[in-house]
Amino acid sequence: MTAGSDLLAKLGDRLSGLRGRLTPDSAMEKITWFRAGGPADVLFQPADEEDLADFLKAVPEEVPVMVVGIGSNLLVRENGVRGFVVRLSAKGFGTANALSETQIEAGAATPDKHVSGVAYDAGIGGFHFFHGIPGSIGGALRMNAGANGFETRERVVEVRALTRKGERLVLTNEDMGYAYRHSSAPRDLIFTSAVLEGFPDDRATIRANMDAVRDHRESVQPIREKTGGSTFKNPEGTSAWKEIDKAGCRGLMIGGAQMSPMHCNFMINTGSASSYELELLGETVRARVLAASDIRLEWEIKRVGDFRPGREVQEFLGQLL
Repeated sequence: MTAGSDLLAKLGDRLSGLRGRLTPDSAMEKITWFRAGGPADVLFQPADEEDLADFLKAVPEEVPVMVVGIGSNLLVRENGVRGFVVRLSAKGFGTANALSETQIEAGAATPDKHVSGVAYDAGIGGFHFFHGIPGSIGGALRMNAGANGFETRERVVEVRALTRKGERLVLTNEDMGYAYRHSSAPRDLIFTSAVLEGFPDDRATIRANMDAVRDHRESVQPIREKTGGSTFKNPEGTSAWKEIDKAGCRGLMIGGAQMSPMHCNFMINTGSASSYELELLGETVRARVLAASDIRLEWEIKRVGDFRPGREVQEFLGQLL
């Protein structure tokens, strides 16, 4: 019996009333933009918020539960993810609509780009930067995603979430504890939707701002590659790409993994890279930047799951820090 099938068998009737889809031994490489990585023991796609709450109440707290979005900045290690991976469905969590002349409500699975489109249709300014973020609102809320000098925290009014026990919460902007590419909201919370606020604006101006974001991305980022977006956070006082370039890592390859020659803070799968090669490349870059500039780059890409025995990757390649 596989790990996923064994887990479902152990829980038995506890999950019998769920309306969502449970898939044992689900291939995570199919849902990550890197197209690499091992399986999840069980993938659960809840029908809606109520179904998700019932699931969380049914699963014992000692069983790991991890939520993922559309997989745009996710690297899954070769031995996969233990326990349950929750992926919010577009049908149950992927809609967005204007609440007023300034506010939008968006489900956590709504693509950021779609929210910018809803804002444009409603004449609400301040959301054009979402047009350049290749992720979903849930991820943007969690990591305070930003682009072109704007950040998610500037738009957040409140966030709906579920605790690990299936209890419903509403968090304010202050509760989220935002900082650069970071939220201090408890890690076990699963965001389900948010109310976001902009300002009335001319649609022609909004469209021009959206087009500028699109044109910038297409000119400087490898958006048609298998990539996870920005690999590392910008260190204080400098840019990650500048330090990577200075360390001689532009275009650096390990197996099928490469730091993009176009934008060297983007790591890409050229076609056959394993998640081991991708993470090894990232840690090689971190080690070289540390040696060249004494700067410790921090990952922006979320790395999850277990290493395959004998193919572990140490931070900074095990350098003494």
